[in-house]
Amino acid sequence: MKKEKAKKVIAIVGPTASGKTALAVELAKMLDTEVISADSRQVFKEFNIAVAKPSEQEMQGIKHHLISIVEPDEEFTVADFADRAKQIMENLFDKGKIPIIVGGTGLYFRILLENYDMPRVAPNKELRDKFHKIEHEQGVETLYKILQTVDPVLAEKMHPNNTVKIIRALEVYETLKIPMSEAQKVKKDSQYDVLWLGLGHLNGEDRQYLYERTDKRVDKMIEEGLEQEAKAMFNKYGKISSLLNTIGYQEFEQYFEGLISYEEAVEKIKQNTRRYAKRQLTWFRRNNDIKWIDIKDKTINQILDDIKNNKILCKYAEV
Repeated sequence: MKKEKAKKVIAIVGPTASGKTALAVELAKMLDTEVISADSRQVFKEFNIAVAKPSEQEMQGIKHHLISIVEPDEEFTVADFADRAKQIMENLFDKGKIPIIVGGTGLYFRILLENYDMPRVAPNKELRDKFHKIEHEQGVETLYKILQTVDPVLAEKMHPNNTVKIIRALEVYETLKIPMSEAQKVKKDSQYDVLWLGLGHLNGEDRQYLYERTDKRVDKMIEEGLEQEAKAMFNKYGKISSLLNTIGYQEFEQYFEGLISYEEAVEKIKQNTRRYAKRQLTWFRRNNDIKWIDIKDKTINQILDDIKNNKILCKYAEV
C-alpha cells in the first residue's frame, strides 16, 4: 500500500515580542492561506492587551483561527487545542492551502506537530479540589515540590508558580499513576511535513536584544491601557486561574490588593515577561529542525527578503 504523502505545514515560533504575527501575516498573504494561533492565552475572549492579541489592522484581512474562542472562566487544554487545530488544518488541506501555525506556546507545537501524544485525562474535580486546598493552606511551593518528587523531568521545564499546569500534571499523575512526562510518547511517523521558522537574534546577544524588545512591548501595553483592562477583568470574573496565571494581570492584581506599588507592578511585568521569553527560547532551541532567522534591526520586509534569498520556502511554495 502506497504511503500517503505528508502534508505541508509552516510553523513560526520564537519568544514573545519577536515579530511572529507580522511574519505570519505576510507569508499568509504571499501563499494565499490562513493562520492558526498557537497561544494558550489568546484563545480567551476579552484577553487583549495583556496577551498582545493581534488587532484587525495587524491581521490585514488574513483569517486567524483559535483566537478569542473560549470564555475566561472556561477550561481549554492542550488536547482541546490539538483537536481544533487539526480540524482547521484538514479544512485548509482540502482547499489546497498550507496552514501557517504561529505562536509561542511550546507545548501546543509539541503536541500538534512534533509527534507527541497528550494523555487524555478528563478533569477530576475531586483531585483538583484536593490540590487547591494544599495551595491555599501551604502555598503553590508545596505543590511544586510534590511535582518535583513525582515528575522531576516535567517540573524542571515548568515555572514553579504556574498553579494551573502544576495541578494538571499532578492530576494526570494521580489518574494514570505515571508521570506526565512519561505519558507523552513520541510517535514513529509524522503526518506533516513541517517547515519550522524561528525568530530570534543569532549573534550571541539573543537575550539582551530580546529583553529590550519585551520591555518596549510592556511599555506599549501600559500606554494602551493594560491597568484598566486588568481591573475590568478582575471586577468581572474575580480571581480565576486564567487571570492569576497571565503575565500583566497577575502583577496588577498585587497592585490592586495594595501589596506592591504601581511602579513595582510595571517592573514585575517586565521582569516576568523577560523570564518568559527566556523560557520560550530554551524550549524552542531544543528543536533542531527550526531554521532560525536573525531579526535584529530588521524590518519585516528585510526578514522576508532573507527568507526569499535563502530559498527557505522553495520546497513549500514559490515566493
